[in-house]
Amino acid sequence: MSGGKDDGDYVLSPKLGGGPHGVGDPNDRSLRRAEKEILIPQKMKAKAKKEICAEQVKAFGVCAKEQGFMMPFRCRPLANELHKCLSDAYKDQAFVDKCTEEYLKERSEYRRTGIRTKERKKEVIM
Repeated sequence: MSGGKDDGDYVLSPKLGGGPHGVGDPNDRSLRRAEKEILIPQKMKAKAKKEICAEQVKAFGVCAKEQGFMMPFRCRPLANELHKCLSDAYKDQAFVDKCTEEYLKERSEYRRTGIRTKERKKEVIM
C-alpha cells in the first residue's frame, strides 16, 4: 500500500531529517513556521533586552525591586519606556534580518556538528 512520495514514505520532509547527523541539511536556509513565529522572535527578544534596551531593562528591574507590591502602579512609566524600546527594535528590519541570520548560522552549525550552541559554549568555558 503506497500513500507516500515516490522516493519513500516520510513522516517529515526529507530536508528536515537529512544531513550528517540526521537533523537536517546544514545548507538549507528555509524556515519552518515555528521558527518564524516562535524561535526567531524569542532570539530577538533576548537580544533586544541584552543589547538594545539594556538601560531600560535595568531601570525597570531596579524600580520593580524597590517598589515590590506597588510596582505595577509606580513603575508604569519605565515599563512603557521598555515596551516602546522593544517594539521599536522588533520593527527594525535590519535587526530582524540580523537575528534571523544568526539563527540560521546556529541551526546550520548544529545540523553540521550535532552540538547545540549552549553545549558548545559550555565546552569552551571548561
